[in-house]
Amino acid sequence: MNLETPNKQRATELEELLIDAEADDELVQQHEPVVSRPWLLLLGLVLVALNLRPALSSLSPLLSEVSASLGLSGARAGLLTTLPVLCLGLFAPLAPILARRFGAERVVLGILLTLAGGIILRSSLGEFGLFAGSLLAGASIGIIGVLLPGIVKRDFARQAGAMTGVYSMALCLGAALAAGATVPLSHYFAGSWAIGLGFWMVPALVAALFWLPQVSQKHSAHQAAYRVKGLLRDPLAWQVTVYMGLQSSLAYIVFGWLPSILIGRGLSATEAGLALSGSIILQLFSSLAAPWLATRGKDQRLAIVVVMLLTLGGLFGCLYAPLDGLWGWAILLGLGQGGTFSLALTLIVLRSRDSHVAANLSGMAQGIGYTLASMGPFAVGLVHDWTGGWAAIGWIFAVIGLGAIIAGLGAGRARYVNVTSEKV
Repeated sequence: MNLETPNKQRATELEELLIDAEADDELVQQHEPVVSRPWLLLLGLVLVALNLRPALSSLSPLLSEVSASLGLSGARAGLLTTLPVLCLGLFAPLAPILARRFGAERVVLGILLTLAGGIILRSSLGEFGLFAGSLLAGASIGIIGVLLPGIVKRDFARQAGAMTGVYSMALCLGAALAAGATVPLSHYFAGSWAIGLGFWMVPALVAALFWLPQVSQKHSAHQAAYRVKGLLRDPLAWQVTVYMGLQSSLAYIVFGWLPSILIGRGLSATEAGLALSGSIILQLFSSLAAPWLATRGKDQRLAIVVVMLLTLGGLFGCLYAPLDGLWGWAILLGLGQGGTFSLALTLIVLRSRDSHVAANLSGMAQGIGYTLASMGPFAVGLVHDWTGGWAAIGWIFAVIGLGAIIAGLGAGRARYVNVTSEKV
């Protein structure tokens, strides 16, 4: 049975966009933790969040140089951009299992160290290290990316809305810094792309140092108390998941390939990296504004179409339009992609009856969605390899964008997923 729900009744739930990986634990729902030094926790959270994108966005400005240095084909370069994104989906389900076994804070600390190790590995041992390190870094980001929002919602429950903004800012800032600074760093260090990529282990180690005090914090033991049934059989849940995956696919194509596309059109590596960095920074504004605007109407379908058209317009402009107007297209792209991502998070909350359903829908959307998203960057590498140019990439943009709009028109309806949340 399809149940219509007024958006005004659900707008307040946007404060719970940060879905807890352990939201099925009864004590997480009932226990309000006492944080002895909230400023230190906030600083640690920001520093950890800053590290969730640099491993992804730092490679793309140097991808042409790395490929030439190691003799990578377009298909292998596409696989290199695909591996970390694939790991975001494949390793996301492991996060709550590790959290229940060792505690979320300890897992975050340990995974920060594996992230730093992955970044070091991909800067050494040639092609093997590049692929193995990218895989390890992607797996690390996938696990932390699920756990960190849960910690935010647990320890800052009354400030969840503000913390959503802080979390988004840190993600965008980390991605933008890495995209814009990696090429200058590599040039500063004797033109070594390995050092330019390896530099981003430093923020990961700094974050681990500031996160260390959180390991000693006392938290109540968690016991699973709820089970959600029927999610994989629900069409609306699949529409939310497909929208999440396809909009993410375009985002990771931009992270992985936009600088190479712009370099192929005549920009320098530094200029291409700065264009990507500027576009990412602009995502911050639309990521904050789009959910608020989307909940003012009767549903989210119009908002989804608008932000996806902005994204496609920016992509086609960067690919085909004269370079004189590049920054205008980069601005359009950033505004569109910030909105598509934040709306994907918003749909998880608005389509769920309670936090237990939302937690499970979030796990489905991230696990399956990011696995689907990884196919986009790989397809770009294959098509570039087959055609020897970038013009045909526009077809990939069009197919993914159209698919996202179709899925979004279903996911944007003011309905709940038709599943049950049962206490066990």
